[in-house]
Amino acid sequence: MTQTNPRLVGNSFKLGYRFQRYWDTSMALAFFFAEAGAGLFLVSFHFDFLPGMIAGLAVAGTLKPYFHLAHMGVPNKSWRAILRPDRSWVSRGAIAIGVMVGFGVLYVVDLGFGLASRLGLPAGAGELAGWLAVAGALTVMCYQGMAMSDSESFTLWASTLLPASSFLYALTAGSLIALAAGWEILGERRAALADLALLLLLLDFVVVAGILVRAARKSKGGAFSVELLTRGEYAGTFIGLVFVVGLALPAAILFASATQAAALAATATMLAGFLAFRLLLFKAAVFEPIMHDLAGSLGLPSAR
Repeated sequence: MTQTNPRLVGNSFKLGYRFQRYWDTSMALAFFFAEAGAGLFLVSFHFDFLPGMIAGLAVAGTLKPYFHLAHMGVPNKSWRAILRPDRSWVSRGAIAIGVMVGFGVLYVVDLGFGLASRLGLPAGAGELAGWLAVAGALTVMCYQGMAMSDSESFTLWASTLLPASSFLYALTAGSLIALAAGWEILGERRAALADLALLLLLLDFVVVAGILVRAARKSKGGAFSVELLTRGEYAGTFIGLVFVVGLALPAAILFASATQAAALAATATMLAGFLAFRLLLFKAAVFEPIMHDLAGSLGLPSAR
């Protein structure tokens, strides 16, 4: 994006807005695949859809670490990420991924081959592994939003609605992928899953709108980020992909037709909007112009 807005000052020493660019595409993809995989595992666990559980574990367990390591750039030191769970959401998230994938694999193997009974483990050991994997999945679905909401430097992120958006988008993605992939296997449960997906799409809309309203009212930096997303240089992509393609279109498709083809189309459009949401939240976040606000509070002329 070219900095055509005079309030964007880039790396100069002028007072104004500066983008964050530390978290960008690779981290957005890591977040996207972690949440989609965890959501798919959770929904598939609830509906006893074994292929969905396997796919969810595979996506979260491979693509999330791959894109996260691509961002970090030092794979041989990545193990250090788990050392600070007391103070770091990254550490908590890394542990949660390990718990979800580790116990999830044990649960899936037990379902398929009766691993617990073959090893002489107590009755219910396999089920316990499944519920531990669910706890890990729930943490994965929320922790990335929590990590972002802790970043007070960016008003667009510093909201309790960020963890809610992560959880809801993950659950929506999981519901639609399970619906499309398990159309034949789910049978009569398809209607319940389609209704859940419709409800979740509505909740996604409410939460995303709430993030924008809260950010716009909280600070000048937040208002500037919202302006970029709704009226500025990202507006076409944000409104077109996030709201129209990612939320309104899949809801309309599901409401109009109850076929597997419709479920596939709704899933594809929702995932496109979900990924756009992840990318644009990173791109539109700006550092607060602290000196600008200080000048205004002292009654001095503010920088333009």
